[in-house]
This record gives sequence, structure tokens and C-alpha cells, in this order.
Amino acid sequence: MPKLRVHLLPEGVTTDDMAGSTCVVIDVLRATTTMVYALAAGALGVIPCLTIEDARQRATALPAGQAVLGGERGGLAIPGFDLGNSPGEYTPDVMAGKMLVLTTTNGTRALGHCRHAREVLIGAFANLSAVGDVVAAGSRIDLICAGTDGQITREDVLLAGAIVARVAADDSWKLNDEAAIALDAWAKIAAHATAKKLERRLVEALRASRGGRNLIGIGMD
Repeated sequence: MPKLRVHLLPEGVTTDDMAGSTCVVIDVLRATTTMVYALAAGALGVIPCLTIEDARQRATALPAGQAVLGGERGGLAIPGFDLGNSPGEYTPDVMAGKMLVLTTTNGTRALGHCRHAREVLIGAFANLSAVGDVVAAGSRIDLICAGTDGQITREDVLLAGAIVARVAADDSWKLNDEAAIALDAWAKIAAHATAKKLERRLVEALRASRGGRNLIGIGMD
């Protein structure tokens, strides 16, 4: 029986435990969404970095003109970096043919927990269908929610639940309790909703979430 586990925070995840698994890292607001937008805009790849200093060093090591430095601390752009951590900044004229070197408060840190995984995906509502297609063919899946400053965030839980709903909501998959919790949270949002109504509910939920409130608080509504 294939297994799908959700981890509502990365702190409980060990790198050894992820060995052999397909991991999906989720940081909806905003790191993984930003990565998806950068790749869709033509980026050659993404190099996630834990610290600002590491990001600067990795960017310097790339051929001249190839690196785009992006990221945030406290939600705000890092002084001296090319871009912040908002998806709309990552347009084709900026990213095409470039390598994104990214460091964020939560998302890139969560990626570090997956370095022994068989495969690592980045998850966002923007690439939900693509992620669902990949993990549906797997046999051992781990969804890791980045959270915010060590706290569980609703926006990440909702995306985890949406992925579970797409690929593992029936009895053919073995779910852990956190996967069931995420699935229940998503079902509440998605119940009896048309596409338009679901979009409205999701926007409202994201604005009311911890990550949403934080962004609104720093003028990034």
C-alpha cells in the first residue's frame, strides 16, 4: 500500500527519515510559489540557500551575469539583493536564462530537511496539478509544510490537504494523522464549491492565515 505523510512543520522531520521518499516542500506564502513563478519565467534552476552569506557566495561562484539573488528576511527584501520574495517580481525579462539563488526565512530552510530524499518537488497552488500528477505515481510521499517561525500555518496545511485530496483520498493509500487533518481542512474549503466560489474562499482563507496576516501587516496585501 502506498504511503502519504504530511508534516505540519519541518522540525519533526529528519533527513534520514526522508531517504527514499518523494518529498514535496510547501511554503505557499511565498517561497515555493516564487520558485514556481521563476521557473515558469524561464529560470535555469533554483539554488536554495540557508543564509544570506551562503546565497551571496553561491551567486558569486556562478558565471558573471547568470545569477539572480532573491529572498527575504522578516518578509522584506534583503538589502543588496536583486529581488524579494514575491512571485510577481519573477518575470521572463528578469529570469529567462538565469539561475535563481534564493534564501528565505522558512521555505529554503524546509528544503534542507529533504536533502536525502529520492526526489524533491516544490509545491504551490500555482502548480498543484503538476505536483499531483507526479506524486500520484509514487509509493512513498512526504509533504513538508514550512510553517512560519516554527508555527503551523493554515495556508501550507490547505495546500497539503489539496494534494492529498487529489491523489490519496481513497482507501488505497495509507495516510498519517497529519495528512487526515490537512485533508479535512481542505475539504471544508472545497465543499460544494464552484471554481469561482473556491477561488474566493481560498483567497479569504489565505488572507486570514498567519502568513497572510504577516504580509498584510508589512504592506504586501
